[in-house]
Amino acid sequence: MSEIVDQINDVHREVATREVPDGEARTVLLRRTYDAAIEDVWDACTDPQRISRWFLPVSGDLKLGGHYQLEGNAGGEILRCEPPRLLAVSWLFGENPGFSEVEVRLSAEGEERTVFELEHVAVVPPEMWDQFGPGAVGVGWDGGLLGLALHLAGQTPADPEAWQTSDEAREFMTRSSAAWGAAYEASGAPVEVAAATMRATTEFYVPQG
Repeated sequence: MSEIVDQINDVHREVATREVPDGEARTVLLRRTYDAAIEDVWDACTDPQRISRWFLPVSGDLKLGGHYQLEGNAGGEILRCEPPRLLAVSWLFGENPGFSEVEVRLSAEGEERTVFELEHVAVVPPEMWDQFGPGAVGVGWDGGLLGLALHLAGQTPADPEAWQTSDEAREFMTRSSAAWGAAYEASGAPVEVAAATMRATTEFYVPQG
C-alpha cells in the first residue's frame, strides 16, 4: 500500500445525528493530526491562494459575514472566524440545498503539531442517505484532508486531475468508502445497511469497467 493510501488510517471518523432548525441533520466528523504549527494550518485553510493549491479555487468576500464560492462546488456565508482555531461556513450546493454547515476546529499539540477537526452537518434527503449513507460526503472530505496533508508536507501531486483517475486514487477512495461504512456501522446502523451504502458509495466514486 502506498503512503498516500495508508493515510486513510490517519483519520478518525464519526457519524451521528443532530437536531437543527430545519429538522434532523446528519453529521460526519473527521479528525487527524498534522505535523505543522497551528498558524500554518490555519493559513492553509483560509488563504485563498493556498486553498486553491490543495482544495479548489475560491473567490468571494473572505471575511466574517462575507460569502465565498468554490469553483464548481459549494458556496455560502462565513459564519464564524476565530483565528487560528475556528472557522464555520454554510456549505450550499445546487438548487434548494437546505441546511448544510461545515466547521473546522484546530488545536495545537505542541509547537509543530496540530489536531484538525472537520464536522459537516446537513439535512440530507432520506433517499440519498438511504442509498449512500455518510460516504457520499465523507469520501470527498477524506480527499480534502489528504490534499491538505500533502500541501503542508510540500508534496502536492504535479497533476492533481490526472491523479484522480490513477490506480492509487481509486484505491484511496475504495478504502475511504470502506472506512465510512465502518463508521456508519459503529454509529448504530445495521450491518447490512452500512454494507449496502458502502457498496453504493464505492461504485459511485470508483465505477468498474
